[in-house]
Amino acid sequence: GSREMIDLFAKMFAKHGTTTVRNFDALNDVNNLAFSAEAIKKHGMNHEAVVTMMDLPPGCKGAHDVAFYEKTLRNILDSGIEFDSVCFKDASGTANPHKVYETIAMARKLLGESVHLRLHTHETAGVSVAAYLAALEAGANGIDMAASPVSGGTSQPDILTMLHATKGTNYNLGDLKLDKVLKYEERLKECLAEYMIPPEATQVSPLIPFSPMPGGALTANTQMMRDSGDLEKFDEVIAAMKEVVERGGYGTSVTPVSQFYWQQAYANVMFGPWKQIAPGYGRMVLGYFGKTPVEADKEIMELAAQKLKLDPTTENPLDIADRDETKSIAHWTKVLEEEGLEVSDENIFIAGACDQKGIAFLKGEGPLMVRKGKNNCSGDSEMAGNYTVVVDGKQYSVQVAEGEGDIQVAPAAPATAVAEAATPSAVIAGEGSVHINSQTPGNVWKILKNPGDKVAEGDIIMILEAMKMEIDIAAPQAGTIASINVNVNDTVADAQLLATME
Repeated sequence: GSREMIDLFAKMFAKHGTTTVRNFDALNDVNNLAFSAEAIKKHGMNHEAVVTMMDLPPGCKGAHDVAFYEKTLRNILDSGIEFDSVCFKDASGTANPHKVYETIAMARKLLGESVHLRLHTHETAGVSVAAYLAALEAGANGIDMAASPVSGGTSQPDILTMLHATKGTNYNLGDLKLDKVLKYEERLKECLAEYMIPPEATQVSPLIPFSPMPGGALTANTQMMRDSGDLEKFDEVIAAMKEVVERGGYGTSVTPVSQFYWQQAYANVMFGPWKQIAPGYGRMVLGYFGKTPVEADKEIMELAAQKLKLDPTTENPLDIADRDETKSIAHWTKVLEEEGLEVSDENIFIAGACDQKGIAFLKGEGPLMVRKGKNNCSGDSEMAGNYTVVVDGKQYSVQVAEGEGDIQVAPAAPATAVAEAATPSAVIAGEGSVHINSQTPGNVWKILKNPGDKVAEGDIIMILEAMKMEIDIAAPQAGTIASINVNVNDTVADAQLLATME
């Protein structure tokens, strides 16, 4: 973001009760921490400076050893950045306990005894308790924990688990009372009873050390794959992450780099290796988010420059953002006014952080993504009815009847929708001879062409969204759009018919 938006974010954090901000950069580029640190302190909050860490997939070598973390910490100390505490953040939970011990011991020696030092990790790879014990032994003052039923798995180890793990030691985790923690967790379980907790959120995965995927990102991505019907590709995407990390410069797998890694691995699986470059990943290897720990692979940099039509840069990302009008308070003030929304710091914050999704949220038009658990899984007669299914890109209308009732299958009648300027969705016309099918499951984000429009080869007809990544659907040849077979916000399956041409 731009400097004025970062300052606004800090202002909003302070206004709404935040006391400490953990300030991290996935690339461990200390230049990216300086301005946000100033904003945090300016608005009266505690600044916790962060070094991000992880283990690399087996066979990879590049940064992410104790020497690299020491260099990063020394850079923070030498920069003059004001901080109140230091945290080592392992969002993927992959840093092995021995490295954790050596890293925390190094940091304690550099920082002295007076600086509050913490470790943050996740249970995803199954070593969080061992890592926390190693950190405490090496001199950490604090660790992050969670409470059941949202502990373990992709989250942090449970409070009760760590109390048990430290039994018989001199470590005091805050004079916590077992009976009170138990009562709290029982109450929390009651409060969350109606909500869905995906099974992968509660599991330890032996695959995670092969692809340092943060817990929060893992479940967000599996939920998107579940929604789009390609969850069976999950293991393939995980396997593809090693190459993406290795050739991308070894940034830490934490927001936003973890999503860049995932998007590129997903694209490599769905479209073929390096056939597409995810915009975030491409901009990262070209330097638009700062300096990667190790220079990215030259071939990938050239491919990214070609696909994204961008040159490599060493310019400060904040200077780039400050020149971008869409990252200014004035821009989002104007957008809010045009949309008839209240202009407030909070609304500017939401719109600036979430773009058009933020505007949709403020207008009450965003999809409700709260997932409730299913109380009835017996497949009773409520499942009977008419459904539309997609087979090999063709839609069919299917009747589902109870017991041995008769059923019918017929080609689905095409749905129609009136095109609107704000959220364009086109009327389906007669089908053309050239079919344009989806190459991946996703959601229809924008429709840019209508039946009857003339297009040149390569013109963008519509844009899908998959894994928070925009996927252009282009005309395969010059011609005329004959039909648009989907509407904005539709969920589409792999190989589903999107449009036809003549």
